Amino acid sequence: MSVNQQAHTGPPYGQPQPAYQRYQQPGYGGQQMPGVPHSQYGVYNGPMPGYQQPAPPQGPLRTPPTSGAPPPTSGALLPVGQPAYNQFGQGDVQNGIPASDMKGTSHNNLISFPGPSTSVPPASGSFTATGSGLYTPYSSSQGPRPASMTHGLPPTSLSQGVPLAQPAFSGPPLSMQRLPSQGSGYAPPPSSTGIGPSNYPSTTGAPRPSTMQSPPLSGQALAGLPASQPNHLASPPPPQQAMSGPHPGPPMTGLQGPPPPSTHPSQPGYQIQQNGSFGQVRGPQPNYGGAYPGTSNYGSQPGPPPPPKRLDPDSIPSPIQVIEDDRNNRGSEPFVTGVRGQVPPLVTTNFLVKDQGNASPRYIRCTSYNIPCTSDMAKQSQVPLAAVIKPLAMLPTEETPPYLVDHGESGPIRCNRCKAYMCPFMQFIEGGRRFQCCFCSCVTEVPPHYFQHLDHTGKRVDFYDRPELSLGSYEFLATVDYCKNNKFPDPPAFIFMIDVSYNAVKSGLVRLICEELKSLLDYLPRGGNLEESAIRVGFVTYNKVLHFYNVKSSLAQPQMMVVSDVADMFVPLLDGFLVNVNESRAVITSLLDQIPEMFADTRETEMVFAPVIQAGLDALKAAECAGKLFIFHTSLPIAEAPGKLKNRDDKKLINTDKEKTLFQPQTNFYSNLAKDCVAQGCCVDLFLFPNQYLDVATLGVVTYQTGGSIYKYSYFQLETDQERFLNDLRRDVQKEVGFDAVMRVRTSTGIRATDFFGAFYMSNTTDVELAGLDCDKTITVEFKHDDKLSEDSGALLQCALLYTSSAGQRRLRIHNLSLNCCTQLADLYRNCETDTLINYLAKYAYRGVLNNPVKTVRDALINQCAQILACYRKNCASPSSAGQLILPECMKLLPVYLNCVLKSDVLQPGPEVSTDDRAYIRQLVTSMDVAETNVFFYPRLLPLTKVDVDNDALPAAIRNSEERLSKGDMYLLENGLNIFVWVGVNVQQGLIQNLFGVSSFSQISNTMSTLPILENPFSKKVRSIMDMLQAQRSRYMKLIIVKQEDKFEMLFKHFLVEDKSMSGGASYVDFLCHMHKEIRQLLS
Repeated sequence: MSVNQQAHTGPPYGQPQPAYQRYQQPGYGGQQMPGVPHSQYGVYNGPMPGYQQPAPPQGPLRTPPTSGAPPPTSGALLPVGQPAYNQFGQGDVQNGIPASDMKGTSHNNLISFPGPSTSVPPASGSFTATGSGLYTPYSSSQGPRPASMTHGLPPTSLSQGVPLAQPAFSGPPLSMQRLPSQGSGYAPPPSSTGIGPSNYPSTTGAPRPSTMQSPPLSGQALAGLPASQPNHLASPPPPQQAMSGPHPGPPMTGLQGPPPPSTHPSQPGYQIQQNGSFGQVRGPQPNYGGAYPGTSNYGSQPGPPPPPKRLDPDSIPSPIQVIEDDRNNRGSEPFVTGVRGQVPPLVTTNFLVKDQGNASPRYIRCTSYNIPCTSDMAKQSQVPLAAVIKPLAMLPTEETPPYLVDHGESGPIRCNRCKAYMCPFMQFIEGGRRFQCCFCSCVTEVPPHYFQHLDHTGKRVDFYDRPELSLGSYEFLATVDYCKNNKFPDPPAFIFMIDVSYNAVKSGLVRLICEELKSLLDYLPRGGNLEESAIRVGFVTYNKVLHFYNVKSSLAQPQMMVVSDVADMFVPLLDGFLVNVNESRAVITSLLDQIPEMFADTRETEMVFAPVIQAGLDALKAAECAGKLFIFHTSLPIAEAPGKLKNRDDKKLINTDKEKTLFQPQTNFYSNLAKDCVAQGCCVDLFLFPNQYLDVATLGVVTYQTGGSIYKYSYFQLETDQERFLNDLRRDVQKEVGFDAVMRVRTSTGIRATDFFGAFYMSNTTDVELAGLDCDKTITVEFKHDDKLSEDSGALLQCALLYTSSAGQRRLRIHNLSLNCCTQLADLYRNCETDTLINYLAKYAYRGVLNNPVKTVRDALINQCAQILACYRKNCASPSSAGQLILPECMKLLPVYLNCVLKSDVLQPGPEVSTDDRAYIRQLVTSMDVAETNVFFYPRLLPLTKVDVDNDALPAAIRNSEERLSKGDMYLLENGLNIFVWVGVNVQQGLIQNLFGVSSFSQISNTMSTLPILENPFSKKVRSIMDMLQAQRSRYMKLIIVKQEDKFEMLFKHFLVEDKSMSGGASYVDFLCHMHKEIRQLLS
């Protein structure tokens, strides 16, 4: 949630929540809402069926003292005698997390776990509350709650286990407010049936402060808060004596489980609530074998053991709710970049950007927009300071692309000392004759041709006429000094290199590529406003020898030249190899018609690979231009040639210290080849079509280090994979690319760029070299302190990218960003962006597996995140019981997203994941942007049966868990690589007919690669949703139809990331408990 933005408050009493279909809310006091079906459990925050509703309490109320510091005073406490109802109704609780209402305050998410007691006398089953002030015991199931329990909980806080009484507030809820720990205030026992008052002291071991007291209402035994209240979670405590969970041992009759009937008769008609699950009786979770073993700290009364409990998934932070809230709060207003250190809307929110001096978040996103002033503070918090930079990002049509500034022969204005480029943060002095650099403070003369007078505020009067003075992103036309060998570059070339081995020909791949290229060559990137593309093209086919083609426009037929000496590769022709498409169109078309026929009867199965890259590189060298190789390749290169590989696939290495070798190249031959390619500006894009192990970890090295892309189509079949491959190829050929690029990131004094992640090559510590950089690639940069920063001046980043455009123009693209600096940790935690943090952590981990055992990498990730959250808990959250997990508002999704990274195929593969798949995913994620990692790690799940055919909007997403699926519905799940359509066994026949064109569930074919085009509103709507999703992603997603209970369902369930995974990954609920344990160990 943005700190600069008024939060979205929930709708008024009793209105159903947006995107919250599962639990409809009744009207205030529990009346059934019209159109809301009766649920099988008690209405949300309304009365339990058959349970009498007592009158509201009489008399004054007093807040219990908090342990430690008083709560921050951002809301007023309710004085004695104030009316007992607070202005926020149950409607404010969204998905179990009340929407916070405060501006600029730090927000907590509180999840309280039942805490162990340090010397609890046996609970006697009777409770005598002492203290002044009247308090009427209230169960959450009893309709409207008294003011002593404000609407559920303080903003975005979750509490669980022993439910807690809460101070009464009037006015907006306190934002940093937490639940009083079990030590303060009256704590009714959890989920118990009709237990009377009992004497049990605080479970924190602190002496019990005075509690509020009142006699129970006549005839009413006190019922503990039933677990149907979403803010009170009952969960199995994580094991370990450091944990706060009640270690099951002999159960405490007065606290858990039904009491012996003799003590207190149950309330008539009151349903026992088990397992903290909204009144439904839920079995134990599969991965909890019941109670955890642990030492008993409690008295040892006999009695039935408590039912196994679990955190209620609806009461822990929901990604869907956070995304929805951000859309509602920040999707309507443009994001104006004029203010330093503003946190942008989430990547999942659709918003417009107005550049007013800082680069758009489409170009740069940071893990935090307020960075610690000192390195000690940064080390203490463990929050990595990183920026994910996408220098050539495509902007939506409503936004203006960067302006191109031409300063003529003198080139861009730069600082004399650090060579930073002119930007909005430079300070003009001495009437405009000199400027002081904002990065290094050096003073530089303004060249006479650039001089301009200053106005009364010290700004140049041409401020708004010059993009470099008023905008965050812009381009300079580079002079000849910025070019290789001091001469302007020629336009780049594209070389198509087609594998014509037996596999490639037999599968129909060769014919498909040749057919597609005939039309695709009309769509080469044009750059600028050129009539036709300046890019020249060449063609090579290969198996264990290479065939070059002369397609000179003056020839009647193309000519083929074969190079069989692959150990000493050379290009047999210069003139006629790289040609202009329009001039040589007839010859090229003739060649593409002939290639499939020439190799139709081939029996060649042995392949070379490195010589193919070498040939392309030599051709570009001879033509003295940069360019891109498009290589279409099917199998492991085992033919005698440089770069020959052997099959080293070995699943037995998984979970051993040698597992890292599976991610490393088997030879350094390809790294040396990549270095030569980068020097020439030769970028390699690789399309792989393997039927078996191919060694992506080695073949991908050149692609990775030259800034290229890898596409992989395992077990390629024309009918199912053609659509995806052709769409990927079209986009890859057409997209804007910068060639022969160098990127440098400059920072103001105090921090510097120390580490880089992405697909590139580095020969020194500062320059990121890219043979090619396209509009989808990101470079992630980590910063470290080398001095103190000041709150006044903040911190600045400038990313400068020098590249050759597809039209052959040498340009500099500049992005500037200013960040705030802070001396208080709370300011750091208030301005973090979890999606960017996860993007960085995933890349950091995926690089780590190259040199470390996977387990070490996983443990380091968990430890770092535990330290981040423990530091927040210790330094920013107000004191509270150790049994509570407190998460910062903007990091409340860190545990769920981190768990998704830990369960990903690279870090925790299931038995069905191949070594090549892991290497492929590892390389893919390393250059993903924040939006792509967001949907890749936490896929989007949409209920298709809920679509409104008359409306353009998408149906509201639901959480990634099997328990959210209904047999009578269809769902669409997308993760950036695949789209699954899951069909429940009980889906109405009419819907099946409308979408698939067959009459029954059993007739649906799961080999479909596209949905049939049917003329009905439902089919049109679902197909338009798919087209919309495809357009948002950089790759074409493969469609997989999954029928409930068929063979593909295991694959589908792998993406339901909140559940326990087949490969042993924890469910979200379990992982949250585990993180809490880790945090508590750090704090103790």
